[in-house]
Amino acid sequence: MRLMSSYTHRPADVSQMQTRSISNRKTKVQLRDFSQPYQRGAGVQGLLGAFPNILAGTEFRALVRAVVAAKARRRALIWGLGGHVIKCGLSPVLIGLMREQYVTAICLNGAGAIHDFEIALCGSTSEDVEQELEGGEFGSSEETCVWMNEAAAEGAMSGLGYGEALGEYIHRYPSRFPHRAASLLATAYSMRIPVTVHIALGTDTIHNHPSADGKALGQTSLQDFRLLTSLVGDLHDGGVYVNCGSAVVLPEVFLKAVSMNRNLKHPLEGFTTANLDFFQHYRPVQNVLRRPTQKSGRGIGLNGHHEIMIPLLAAAILESDGHNEES
Repeated sequence: MRLMSSYTHRPADVSQMQTRSISNRKTKVQLRDFSQPYQRGAGVQGLLGAFPNILAGTEFRALVRAVVAAKARRRALIWGLGGHVIKCGLSPVLIGLMREQYVTAICLNGAGAIHDFEIALCGSTSEDVEQELEGGEFGSSEETCVWMNEAAAEGAMSGLGYGEALGEYIHRYPSRFPHRAASLLATAYSMRIPVTVHIALGTDTIHNHPSADGKALGQTSLQDFRLLTSLVGDLHDGGVYVNCGSAVVLPEVFLKAVSMNRNLKHPLEGFTTANLDFFQHYRPVQNVLRRPTQKSGRGIGLNGHHEIMIPLLAAAILESDGHNEES
């Protein structure tokens, strides 16, 4: 039995389709851009050479070149770090970059400052939130709360920003902070590298404590915003801003710092921004990668685990710079 279709439309007649030679077609991928097999013993440079010149392979190498060039031209290299970067054990990698002059400033959110402070204090951080929340003990560590709030209060009286106040506090009480060598706050303070801390009141555990002084916290963090605004001005013509692990606070702060520079008629064009995170969230994409560089410069988004991406990036930067010097 032969069935007849009840549809009113019939399949298109494609017998007259117009074709063209593949040689006349514009294509996005060329064999010359393909990856190359890694050669045993080739090191980090060999690994970079093994990346395809496609998508993230191209972007990763572009970021490495931008960082190396910024150092050579004495332009700003600002690293924005969320708390996850610190508690994933990456401070030694970043301290290594600081010592090699690939960091001119660091900005932290409140969580990043807390994790760094606790590492300096006791060599451990990151509470078991689910377990401690049940009994209301989450965020109740006495030393963290009292001493960080004390540093903010004393910093406010001395006219310091929050980041500098925390670094100074750690250095003033060495017996309290036996692990300060692993602290970004402490190392940056000793190296005179600015650290700014940008808080949102109520988001950080130390704000629960009776010692929290909103006036001191607000004053020192506002001063840090204005300091960051000044630092962001040095991104002009070749600087690099890298946002790692902050999905909301630091991208918002960075965008306002960019706007303030332009409002004050300071030149701010031709710089590179990057966002390194497991996902490309809305605010980093818009406020770090796209909006600040929409007329000039470049925004680079790289997806991956910080505990792999940041050591890889650091190694590539160091080896690329050394390779350039040798050549």
